[in-house]
Amino acid sequence: MQFSIILLHLAGAVMLLLWAVHMVRKGVEQACGPALRDALRQARGARIRSAGVGTVLAVLLQSSTAVAILAAGFAASGMVSVSAGLAILLGADLGSALVVQVLSFDLSWLVPALILVGGAMALKFEARGRILMGVAFVLLSLHMIGEATAPMRQSTLLPLVISYLRADYFTAFAAAALFTWLIHSSVAAILLFVTLAAQGVLPVEVGLFFILGANCGGALIAVWLTRGDAVEARRVPLGNLIFRGTTALAALFALQAVTFPAHLFGVTEGRQLVNLHLAFNMVLVICCLPFTGTMEKLATLLIPDRPAAKAGEAGDLMSRRTSALDRTVMRTPGLALASATRELLRVGEVVEVMLRPVMDFFDAGTADQIRQAQKLDEEVNRAHTEIKLYIAEVNRGSMSAAEAQRGIELTDFAINLERAGDIVAKNLLVLAQELRDKNLRFSRDGWSELAGLHNRVMANMQLALNVLVSSDLESARQLVVEKERMRRLERMSHDRHLKRLQSGMPQSIDTSDIHLEAVRALKEINSLMASVAYPLLTQSGDLLESRLAKGAGAAEAMAPALA
Repeated sequence: MQFSIILLHLAGAVMLLLWAVHMVRKGVEQACGPALRDALRQARGARIRSAGVGTVLAVLLQSSTAVAILAAGFAASGMVSVSAGLAILLGADLGSALVVQVLSFDLSWLVPALILVGGAMALKFEARGRILMGVAFVLLSLHMIGEATAPMRQSTLLPLVISYLRADYFTAFAAAALFTWLIHSSVAAILLFVTLAAQGVLPVEVGLFFILGANCGGALIAVWLTRGDAVEARRVPLGNLIFRGTTALAALFALQAVTFPAHLFGVTEGRQLVNLHLAFNMVLVICCLPFTGTMEKLATLLIPDRPAAKAGEAGDLMSRRTSALDRTVMRTPGLALASATRELLRVGEVVEVMLRPVMDFFDAGTADQIRQAQKLDEEVNRAHTEIKLYIAEVNRGSMSAAEAQRGIELTDFAINLERAGDIVAKNLLVLAQELRDKNLRFSRDGWSELAGLHNRVMANMQLALNVLVSSDLESARQLVVEKERMRRLERMSHDRHLKRLQSGMPQSIDTSDIHLEAVRALKEINSLMASVAYPLLTQSGDLLESRLAKGAGAAEAMAPALA
């Protein structure tokens, strides 16, 4: 077989492997996203517990990089310290090694069953079906890699390349690290090297260099992906890279001084590499976990805090944006209303920026972070006033009845957005500050309920802004359905909270007023967002005038006659 054909087959198999690993990770994130975030939020106590949580998350996501990005985000928000984030990453690397252990076994017999069950589940439960299909494609891609590399054992060029890499261990290490960084998946890189070794293409002594390089390159991925993030977020992957890079280089140079007994780690060369990869990560956790605090100090020295902004220069980017209200088109009502719609969309985005980090602030927000979010309410208030005056001025010109009605609708939504901003700034963020000042914590169930409601409000806010721009009738219907669903969830949360109070749960008692007020605030914000759908549904005849049953209305109408 020609080398170009072999390379084509190998490239296709590797691409399938990368896509399958990504598919599994996305499926797990969709199916268990809030649970994963809650688990990571809890991982900020003992180092061993943090490492254990990182291990479990990496096994579920099949990616230590995904865990690193999550941990970096939590470190940036202050929810976990840098040292706790480092412990999570050390555990995540071990979890990634466990994933490689499982996938390295011959599980090809599972592929048809996983595709059959996963495909059927995908029709009803997309996320869960995606997970099973992804695992099936991982196993299928490994089989394809084995078939693609089988002819390479007869190659005359391969022995020369292997002989060179055996002598130049540092080039082998650097090449594996670069390859792992390029494909952005240490799991895929390790599985590829193991498959090549199992096919007799890659000798175990060269494979050792590749495994160490892949471990270093895997840590480099998160450093690259967080390069533009906050200072605290960048320190976590940097500390992990220092840990892994130092240990990997030390092992690399040690291999030149002693003969490594690889035969003790398995019968086949592929199994030896898999077990050595796991052993490396276990040693890393044992040796580095006690020094996460020291590494936090080193990372702080390497990435110092940014100097505080001067007074008058710390205004948020949102508040410096130019208004979308175009006064040159005020004599053309259609264009003027479109301009007002654009400005309303911008105001909605500012409210979204205020609301999005509320749960993080409830958990570990700083006073400065809360103040910065509250300052955005000034921008919302200013824009709300400008939009009302702008539409009123346009309305004094010649407008059709439909244009005048649209102007009223936009003004109403501007008022609702301003009210939503006030709720966030003067209610939710004040509650977050109260939690911080009193050093209180929600109960686990209370936090889970609030996080679920917050996620739903954020999704509905996006839907409302889409309806504002598109005037899509189906989306408007969905928004009203979501409002009713939110009302039921608020009632369920209220009832569950009262049951926790009756059981005498201390955390629920301490945070009772804050919990109930936060739930009511989220429900009210959701209702304000849903108001954008009412004009569309009224025009289409889809909106009922009352939720009262006809029987109740009839009885009420008959009451005077009976009297």
